Order: sequence, then C-alpha cells, then structure tokens
Amino acid sequence: MAKTRTRGLRRTYSRVVPGASGRVLVVDDNKVIRQLIKVNLELEGFEVVTANDGAECLDIVHRVCPDVITLDVVMPRLDGFGTAAQLRADPRTRHLPLAIVSACTQHEVESGIEAGVDAFLAKPFEPAELVRVVRRLVERKDRRERKGTTAGRGRG
Repeated sequence: MAKTRTRGLRRTYSRVVPGASGRVLVVDDNKVIRQLIKVNLELEGFEVVTANDGAECLDIVHRVCPDVITLDVVMPRLDGFGTAAQLRADPRTRHLPLAIVSACTQHEVESGIEAGVDAFLAKPFEPAELVRVVRRLVERKDRRERKGTTAGRGRG
C-alpha cells in the first residue's frame, strides 16, 4: 500500500543550494565512485568537475580553477600521491586544498602527508562526512585568501 511509499524519497538528502558553495575537482578512475562523490557534493551546492586520473587532473586543473581537489590513490597513468606532489610543486596550485579519498591505510596516510595532502577520507565513506571534509577545506581556503594569501595564483 501507500504506507511503504510515505517515507518521503525527497527527504533523503538536502536540496541543491542556489549558487555554488565552491568548485571541486573529483579525481578517481572508478566511474561509479566519481559519480557518487559528484552527486553527493552537488546535492550540497558544490559545482563538481571530474577527472579519470592524475594525468587528466593536471591537464585540466588550470582551466577548472577548483577550490578543492579530491584524489583517489590507486589510478592509472598517475596516482594520487604523484598528482599531489606535482600540484604542490606548481606555484599556481601549491596552496589548493587536497583530500585523499581512498582506503586510507597507515602507509597511505603517511605518504599523503609527505605529498602535502590536507585531509583523508576512508572508503567506504559516509556522504555527510565527505561534505564536511570538502566544506572545511573550502572554508580554510577562503580564510587563507581573505588574509592575503592568494592560493598561489599569479605567482611565478
């Protein structure tokens, strides 16, 4: 009967917030994971651009100008740590907040810290935790820019 349908499918997630909360570049070689992250962030008002691996991320990062980048660790062509290291080596992307979204073993956390990663989110993740991590990194970037550090853009 209707009783099974009264749970309100529309209330599962909050509605899309008008006006983007920030732009996120989601980098993962797994299409399902990319889509899962994208949908959850878009539902919270973020604009999301995706890349299939680290090499594609580096190809598009300057055109996309994201506020945050999420990186998987194990990807073809260029893994998450190599991508993070190259982003940190580039003055234009040096201060971009980076979050690893992966299994997050102790080795991955240690390697991520060495590569300059700002946050870690273990798979499988709770969508609410994903949103909290990304929102915190966007807010941190905004505070840094208001204090005069321009996230490395325009510096040479």
